[in-house]
Amino acid sequence: MALERLTGLIAFARVGSMGSFTAAARSLSISPSAISKSIQRLEQNLGISLITRTTRSLTLTPEGRDLHERALRLLREAEEIEQLATMARSEPSGTLRIATSLPIGIHMIAPALPSFRRLHPKVAVDLRLSDQFVDIIEERIDIAVRIGDLADSRLLSRQFAPHWLCCFASPAYLAARGTPSHPDELEGHDTVTLRYQSSGQVLRWPFRVGDREIEIMPPSGIVVDASEALIATLVAGGGIGISANFIAAPYVARGELVPVLSNHAVERHNITAVWPESRRANPAVRAFLDLLQRVSRNRLKSRTAFGLKTPGRRNSRDVQPLALTVRWSAPLAP
Repeated sequence: MALERLTGLIAFARVGSMGSFTAAARSLSISPSAISKSIQRLEQNLGISLITRTTRSLTLTPEGRDLHERALRLLREAEEIEQLATMARSEPSGTLRIATSLPIGIHMIAPALPSFRRLHPKVAVDLRLSDQFVDIIEERIDIAVRIGDLADSRLLSRQFAPHWLCCFASPAYLAARGTPSHPDELEGHDTVTLRYQSSGQVLRWPFRVGDREIEIMPPSGIVVDASEALIATLVAGGGIGISANFIAAPYVARGELVPVLSNHAVERHNITAVWPESRRANPAVRAFLDLLQRVSRNRLKSRTAFGLKTPGRRNSRDVQPLALTVRWSAPLAP
């Protein structure tokens, strides 16, 4: 009986909007008699008259007018469900607008885009890298990738595999100055520190020491406000600096950088993709999320190559969030 009433309400909504059984039947691809019978059964079930019929026209009764707007909302929702199902079955296509910060865009997403386009040639990617705040709803962004806490409840989200924060230096620098074995020994080294563009604050370096996480601020002769500049300075022999492993990975692979104090590296579980509710069933968004999942898993595997370990591993949520999350999450704030 419930399904019969639902069918009758949809038929009634279409008849009330189009003013004709024939036109409503044509739009629903059924016969006029089927429309009429469905509405008659609805009237019987509700115990009220919804439509006044004459040989030339039909009009809604007062009760019918009250019910019609609600029935229209039901019809619209049914049509949206059908559209979502159709979209979910379709091949990814159209323009996919992605917003993220420079480090994630350059070191994680951009290298993966050629393979994504080979898999989905009908998708055109519009990758936007910025250190400015971006409202992804207002800017019509399909998906954003951020590091930091998710604050916007309007957005759907998926968290990816963890990354690591570790110190790095060039082999030439370490050969000349030696390799520290404890964070306390950084005091005697040249260091390069990141300053956040969004706040102007200098990064506090996090380390795992035993079962605790500590932060230090080594005096640095060089301060830069972009991760790429920090890495370039380290490669040139500027000293020791701290970076996410996915940023340093290609330089380590080429032998241009070496992990330092890797036994004291800290793990973070805060890389998150976010997208609006309206993009939930978008095939291109779903395909790109699958790509990010694979990329993040590969990044997690790289910790072995770096010799990264976390003695007494503890979930990063047990630790007070660091300033590092501020700079990298800021460009994608909703």
